[in-house]
Amino acid sequence: MSRPVILSPPDSVTDRPQTFFELRMKMHMAARDVEGMLERVLPQPRGLHKRLHEAMRYAVFAGGKRLRPFLVLSCANLFGVERPRALRVGAAIEALHTYSLIHDDLPCMDDDDLRRGRPTTHVAFDEATAVLAGDALLTIAFEILSDPATHPFADVRCRLLAELAKAAGNAGMVGGQMIDMEAVEHPLGYDETVALQRMKTGALFEFCCEAGAILAEAAPQDHDRLRNYARDFGLLFQITDDVLDAVGTVETAGKAVAKDQEQGKATLVSILGLDGARQEAERLARRAGSALDPYGAEADDLRDLALFLLDRDS
Repeated sequence: MSRPVILSPPDSVTDRPQTFFELRMKMHMAARDVEGMLERVLPQPRGLHKRLHEAMRYAVFAGGKRLRPFLVLSCANLFGVERPRALRVGAAIEALHTYSLIHDDLPCMDDDDLRRGRPTTHVAFDEATAVLAGDALLTIAFEILSDPATHPFADVRCRLLAELAKAAGNAGMVGGQMIDMEAVEHPLGYDETVALQRMKTGALFEFCCEAGAILAEAAPQDHDRLRNYARDFGLLFQITDDVLDAVGTVETAGKAVAKDQEQGKATLVSILGLDGARQEAERLARRAGSALDPYGAEADDLRDLALFLLDRDS
């Protein structure tokens, strides 16, 4: 049996032994529904460029928890958003996220041969095809959001497009990746590392959570609450990912581990130590949950998801 990455769940969770089982079932059903939507919106392999389609689908349907779409669906549920609309946004974010993984794994970036327990896209196909597959998945994400099927109001669709562009671009994920690459030669301190992780990982989580409020045309305070939750959730996710990199195995993680230490990259694990990072993760999980207090029991899935990360092994 694999060792949990973080400490035992807080007492409030052990009093509800069915919580994580129920949450896993909900995540499984959400992943199934999102994959059904992805099946509909992604191109089938055809034409002279069918190899591109094959590579796109290879990467997207490689498995995974579909955590980001689950956040979209859970936040949209707070406001009674129609599920097909939320599923389309979830499919868009999963396409974009997959593009980022394809490019991350390239030899010019992290140079990884394994992703989700199988060969990375550039290994299964070739580097040029992997680059193009990533490009195609990035752009199809915006195609999905711009379709009236995502929302009948153009201003809502434009808001989704603008926020995703910010989260994925130079001030978000891509900018964070640049800082991460530079950090090999220029070690970062605590505040800089937090800023890096909020951009590289957290920005997309913020979009996922706020997308529910955008779809619902919710009040400004709802946007603020969900962003506050997502900021802590994103940093919590990255800490648990870094702990997994430090103490996990290839078999449990489904990808190479110990790379941060080998490359000399600063993480909150290297700065705070394993115990300090675990304590910080638990603090973030509790604070993330408290940001959702105004929603009462309706937000239990989101609260439990933050606590669930404390026990992740993949």
